[in-house]
Amino acid sequence: MRAAMDANAALAEFDANAAAAATREAVGLPQGARVLAAMSGGVDSTVTAALLARAGYDVVGVTLQLYDHGAAVSRKGACCAGQDIHDARMAAEKLGVPHYVLDYESRFRAAVMEEFADAYLRGETPVPCIRCNQTVKFRDLVEVARELGAAAMATGHYVRRTLGAAGPELRQAVDPARDQSYFLFATTREQLEFLRFPLGGLEKPVVRRLAAELGLAAADKPDSQDICFVPEGRYTTIVDRLRPHGALAGDIVHLDGRVLGRHEGVTRYTVGQRRGLNVAVGEPLFVVRVDAARREVIVGPREALLTASLTLKETNWLGDAPSLGAAAVTGMAVLARVRSTREPAPGRLVRLAGGAGVAFETPEEGVAPGQACVLYDAADPTRVLGGGFIAAAHAALDGHS
Repeated sequence: MRAAMDANAALAEFDANAAAAATREAVGLPQGARVLAAMSGGVDSTVTAALLARAGYDVVGVTLQLYDHGAAVSRKGACCAGQDIHDARMAAEKLGVPHYVLDYESRFRAAVMEEFADAYLRGETPVPCIRCNQTVKFRDLVEVARELGAAAMATGHYVRRTLGAAGPELRQAVDPARDQSYFLFATTREQLEFLRFPLGGLEKPVVRRLAAELGLAAADKPDSQDICFVPEGRYTTIVDRLRPHGALAGDIVHLDGRVLGRHEGVTRYTVGQRRGLNVAVGEPLFVVRVDAARREVIVGPREALLTASLTLKETNWLGDAPSLGAAAVTGMAVLARVRSTREPAPGRLVRLAGGAGVAFETPEEGVAPGQACVLYDAADPTRVLGGGFIAAAHAALDGHS
């Protein structure tokens, strides 16, 4: 941590040599070791590859083509497609490192896009960036890295990997505005042994200054904003294309049982949504729950969004306890983040009827099934303990805990 802060201070003077030294510390391998750099074409992954090369590693750049190249050419600012693949190739050429483009379209469609559409059909709110990291990037690409003889794989994510008493630990980035630990909670212990995150100890402005100092074309490239395969943030477009049968009409029902109106498909609604309901009862109404089986969108007042506890599924555990279940038995104190834009909230791990879960000290608002609940150590808040996807949310109004 101190080294990362020292590196930040040095980099205020655009000192690429200090950045290379910090990279060597983050990687923790002897110079000359082969490191695969995952290059999306953006400034973060490009700087990562450049720092690895400057630090003396044998760098191999790999870019994943994740969806239709022809459709993607006109999409700037979306990783792993079109112009970004070209940018990654040009960056690798400038750095003098070998570069490969792998066609992962079919894997991406099956593991991320199809699951994204199916999750909405189940009435959930998915997080496709987590699925992408969990599958094609940190599972499949790690296998490629090993096949290429790499001793590690580095990415441009803003998260830190530190060595603890029991091995590598996953931690929040130094720059809280850029921290991506929420999207990497599913990283397994085995993957964490192999992965490296050279940018986790740097702030984003420093990274851009480094890109300019190193003469990288990506220095002024805008960050991607949308989910890469969702045009202009309109997720219903991709859901309707992949699952056209999902747009079936149904009722909008108040918590008290009143039918207030009709909707054109449950895939158009997420928990916490207020706009677009097209019903009026004299009070603000929010989507409280989506019952996909009955094709009902259940609405109610804002206080109905308060969640006392939640149940987890598809969990991953990086803590010191033998398992998440074992930690739940002890009622371990945690900080739980239920959305990427939400601050972690204090709670404790508990055993619920559906399995392990989290009980909050103060009810959380708008907890949506399908989202991730990422757990941090209450005694060491930067450390990621793991987490899971939200299987069910138990409303505070129901008295569940």
